[in-house]
Amino acid sequence: MTNTETHRLWVAHGPAGAVGTIQQDGETYVVRMLGRDEPAGSYPSMEVAKNALFSQLKPGSAWPEFREH
Repeated sequence: MTNTETHRLWVAHGPAGAVGTIQQDGETYVVRMLGRDEPAGSYPSMEVAKNALFSQLKPGSAWPEFREH
């Protein structure tokens, strides 16, 4: 029997360029903001991770576009 883990990556882009990433690691989604060493958190779904990433942006920021890489 083989265990396969899912690893996918999305880059969040705002008007000025990339602002962070969301990496799916199995059933967990890890948010990282560009320029920070530590992850911003680990979340149970992509939607929750997107909202968490957005909450890390400056107030008044536009919703980023998420592109899978």
